[in-house]
Amino acid sequence: MDVLYFAWVRERIGQPKERVETEATTVADLVAELVLREERYAAAFADTSALRVALDQELAEFSAPLVGVREVAFFPPMTGG
Repeated sequence: MDVLYFAWVRERIGQPKERVETEATTVADLVAELVLREERYAAAFADTSALRVALDQELAEFSAPLVGVREVAFFPPMTGG
């Protein structure tokens, strides 16, 4: 699946997008796998309460299943103003 990173998540990981082969069944499982890869992922996902996730461009929870999902996007909450 494609995993996209936006804003400071992209800055910490060092790339905007990557193709990930995973056995994760939920977003939380995917995050756990990514954190184990390298320190930069651990830094990006240190506080998931400060992140939002979208599955195939629809907002989702970290407990959401990944079955059939083609794209996961991580980004900080947006603010208006």
